[in-house]
Amino acid sequence: MSIISASGDGLTRRRLVGGALAGGILATPLAAFGQNAPGGFPGAAPAAPAPDAPGGAEITVDQARTAPIPIAIPSFGPGIGDQMTQVISNDLAGCGLFRPLGAAASAGGPGVPDFAAYKSMGAQALAAGTTSGSGAGVRVEFRLWNVLTGQQLQGTAYSTSGANWRRIAHIIADVIYERMLGDKGYFDTRICYVATSGPRSHETTRLAIMDQDGANNRVLTGGEWLVKTPRFHPTRDEIAFMSYANDRPRVYLFDLNSGRQQVLGEFAGISFAPRFSPDGSSVVMSATRGGGSDIYTVSLGGGTPRQLTDSGAIDTSPCYSPDGSQIVFNSDRGGSPQLYVMGAGGGGARRISYGSGTYGSPVWSPRGDLIAFIRIGSGGFAIGVMAPDGTGERILTRGFSVDSPTFCPNGRVLAYARRGAGASSSLGQIDIAGFNERSVPTPGGAEAPAWSPLKG
Repeated sequence: MSIISASGDGLTRRRLVGGALAGGILATPLAAFGQNAPGGFPGAAPAAPAPDAPGGAEITVDQARTAPIPIAIPSFGPGIGDQMTQVISNDLAGCGLFRPLGAAASAGGPGVPDFAAYKSMGAQALAAGTTSGSGAGVRVEFRLWNVLTGQQLQGTAYSTSGANWRRIAHIIADVIYERMLGDKGYFDTRICYVATSGPRSHETTRLAIMDQDGANNRVLTGGEWLVKTPRFHPTRDEIAFMSYANDRPRVYLFDLNSGRQQVLGEFAGISFAPRFSPDGSSVVMSATRGGGSDIYTVSLGGGTPRQLTDSGAIDTSPCYSPDGSQIVFNSDRGGSPQLYVMGAGGGGARRISYGSGTYGSPVWSPRGDLIAFIRIGSGGFAIGVMAPDGTGERILTRGFSVDSPTFCPNGRVLAYARRGAGASSSLGQIDIAGFNERSVPTPGGAEAPAWSPLKG
């Protein structure tokens, strides 16, 4: 197995073990005000149920799309507290489902908010917090309240180093999202992509990684070789991607802890378009053979690649369903590139795309209910979604060139790459309902995004 070394200092940062987050972050619950105290405080209602309990979610995502939730977010304090407040507000506003309201802290007793004051602002929820300490040791206390009922929905204290303040802000935004909407949030995640620079005819490409909001951007490779299609491992700090290293295009595995690279699978031709299996034990990819390409699986434990297709056509861009039972892929076996679904073991492929134009870049939603794709027709490029059986096709966005759709971990948002005529490529995001399209900042050109799993 071939090995290429690369530097990767400090690239890993997310793991969850019980109440402790790796990187020196400890999360502990805060009881609702009035609990475990005789009589409690006036105006503090009992804590609300968890979001997965009956009645736990405060509002549905569909309702929030129509009327974003007004939420008051007073400053968590000077310095880091102000910065955290801004990140939390940006996360919630950016998803299009919340309308953050800047507000001065207002208390109605020892720690109990003045709910009447927040109601007068039009707030339905309140995210209140404090920060103490600095540098080596910071404590953040956060409480989420239902302003209309006076219930504390969540109370958590985070103890960490000052360097982790941005991640704590994303975690708090995730908590707010989940408690209010009943779905897991996706703010404490990363996006890997291909960073581009230079003229389009001689672009330099590098693997890069950043937080989902564009912060903490880091370059992973040096740009000596062309790189394409990075994909996150579902549970480990690893990325599969295609590299032209040593002028031989192949799929590699990149370890984010060490920067170590290794070739995945030995093929006589070119290997490309990798995707991990849902359990992370193997990678499905394409490899050229004759005038076409077939789909194979390669075990991360070694062994001979297993061939899944043998159509004599170009079969590529495979992606597993979330349960690992099916694979969607792109093939021109019928005369033009279209989408097909087959069993994970190969065989029984059935066409699912029947709109005008050609289709490519399919990716299965983590929820299992949708497949995203690109469609190329007389009107240019489009990104859309359809059900796994091909019904209900909807176009979400169009452009001179839009490509590489990738779902956020809860399946509610797509990131993608966009390029205008003669312009460098950039990244965007859009809700699966086709609203709240926005750009994602990167230092330079960017293409081929891949969204990490939750706590990836």
